Amino acid sequence: MRTSGVRLDAPLLGIDELLADEGVRIIVCTGAGGVGKTTTAAAVALRAAESGRRVCVMTIDPARRLAQAMGLRSLDNTPRQVPGVTSPDGSGSLHAMMLDMKRTFDEVVEAHADPERARAILANPFYQALSSSFAGTQEYMAMEKLGQLRARADAEGTWDLIVVDTPPSRSALDFLDAPERLGSFLDGRFIRVLTAPARGAGRGIGKLAAMGFGLFTNVLNKILGAQVLVDVGTFVAAIDTTFGGFRERADATYALLKDRGTAFVVVAAPERDALREASYFVERLEADDMPLAGLVLNRVQQVTLPEVTPEQALAAADRISDEDGSDARSDAGLTAALLRLHADRQRIAARQRHLAERFTAAHPGVAATTVPALPGDVHDLDGLREVGAYLADPC
Repeated sequence: MRTSGVRLDAPLLGIDELLADEGVRIIVCTGAGGVGKTTTAAAVALRAAESGRRVCVMTIDPARRLAQAMGLRSLDNTPRQVPGVTSPDGSGSLHAMMLDMKRTFDEVVEAHADPERARAILANPFYQALSSSFAGTQEYMAMEKLGQLRARADAEGTWDLIVVDTPPSRSALDFLDAPERLGSFLDGRFIRVLTAPARGAGRGIGKLAAMGFGLFTNVLNKILGAQVLVDVGTFVAAIDTTFGGFRERADATYALLKDRGTAFVVVAAPERDALREASYFVERLEADDMPLAGLVLNRVQQVTLPEVTPEQALAAADRISDEDGSDARSDAGLTAALLRLHADRQRIAARQRHLAERFTAAHPGVAATTVPALPGDVHDLDGLREVGAYLADPC
């Protein structure tokens, strides 16, 4: 039976070749939200493990579908081995985890502050809000955790490949920009104003700053409330001595992402907004000289009997319906319904093909592969294996 889908006029993204390259130690799956990044990351990780790599996959997925698909009851901030996954020679393995951004932030504080200072930071209400909901915290902590995993792999030889599913951000650029944004906030003018009196205490200029700060805080007290300012000031005073490590580690992880041992895989659906986001991200990766492996175009519409055009299918459906008296329950009625479904799928495939052609025309050198729209959700290892097989041998 002949089938057809979106055929990309682009170099083929060889997933198996990428996974077989032992120099590639990090694969980052990124793209707009809702395009299948989590499933793609899990499928890539599983295929790598079953080909002999020792893999850890990190996801940021509130639906917890990855745990279900891998037969685990739950995932948390600690990598857990997926039972029964290995390669034919027994060398491969797969661990999985789901980022807990607050727990990761807590681990950073505990690792880089003495116990008394760490307790003060962790108990601070402003820190608790910052670590749970501040814009960019999830993206920053994803990079923190990636750095931790890579350091552990280097020290213990635990994994030779880490696969990262990036956060479902409004913009795919947030993953790269978050460390700078969070660092700018912690090192920004507002924070420095809050700590200026303490830093200048005992000096003439410090007294003047304190006087000005008092006038400033009187205004902020009315806007934010006195307790908020107390919490912020206490937090900044406690974290001030550990902040240098934040930016240092962010810079180190950013350099790790630019290393040729990292490969970015941009995931998109064949829809206008998702491909526009993918295009922006490809351009950003190229501008920052980051290693782009290619594009995965997910959920591509497949068509059986592509030689039957939508117009021919609809004309035949109308003719059958007229002859049969429009009884949808008859064999002829079901045939007419299938012909109309075929016409709909042909039109969807044509629209997807047009959007894909626009992307490949704008980025002719970007390698790509496709995965068809599956009839149901991926909910187990066999489903992930099927996705992995399509990644290696596109539809």
